[in-house]
Amino acid sequence: MNDLCAGRVVIVTGAARGLGRAHALAFAQAGARVVVNDYGVGLDGTGASTSPAAEVVAEIKALDGDAVANVDDVASWNGAAQLVSTAIETYGRLDVLVNNAGFLRDRMLVNLNEDEWDAVVRVHLKGHFAPLRHASTHWRAEAKAGRPVDARVINTSSGAGLQGSVGQGNYSAAKAGIATLTLVAAAELARYGITCNAIAPAARTRMTEHTFTAMAAPTDGFDAMAPANVSPLVVWLGSAESRDVTGRMFEVDGGRITVADGWRPGPTSDKGARWDPAELGPVVRDLLAHTQPPVPVYGSSGSLA
Repeated sequence: MNDLCAGRVVIVTGAARGLGRAHALAFAQAGARVVVNDYGVGLDGTGASTSPAAEVVAEIKALDGDAVANVDDVASWNGAAQLVSTAIETYGRLDVLVNNAGFLRDRMLVNLNEDEWDAVVRVHLKGHFAPLRHASTHWRAEAKAGRPVDARVINTSSGAGLQGSVGQGNYSAAKAGIATLTLVAAAELARYGITCNAIAPAARTRMTEHTFTAMAAPTDGFDAMAPANVSPLVVWLGSAESRDVTGRMFEVDGGRITVADGWRPGPTSDKGARWDPAELGPVVRDLLAHTQPPVPVYGSSGSLA
């Protein structure tokens, strides 16, 4: 146990398994009181159960921590509101929101149907926005009432959201949306004492087990793909120490943490007048010759994944 987050109240969505469970346990070990949210659905988002969240709460209490279960659907407007209310009604406050919940319905674009697109965008993108909206409304009211706010939002994007992933057009689009939502939230909410950052983790979970199953633990016993490797950064981002860090994206896996640089202006050619399409061939090729090639899409030719 440590006291990095002592007294802080933390919501973790999708906290019954994988990364979410690891985050919830790590926050509890850092002295936080944790709202363990999980709708209890399967990998594809079907079915629902209250048991998974309750099991993590029991784990935390067995470690002498303090936690409460919540089984609301975070992609439901009312469910997200109830989630925030659970924290405030149980503990009297809310300090940290970790948006982590999600599921997969992978298909190549030519086979991806409307329901599969809508379901994944809903749970990932709306499932980040709705809790963020209700939490930030609460924090803004606190700030306007003259009560100090030192709040944190940690969103979960993905390497797929930063550079795309073959067979995951819906997931990649949603995770890219989360990345830019994080930037907007950081800019808009700073005045109220709220920071917002995001992580792009790589770990062995239900969603990635087929990708990382073949990656065995090294002989020194360190499993680089264990979800718990990601949680220390999430806990630190949720602590008071991180109040000067906002609007950042961190790629994290194993013992590695990387600050991801987002889109920014590169080489430019300005004619000072409207271009003729026929003259743009050499102009565009010259611009591309003076910039770095894009990182390959995961699963495409030349990708390491």
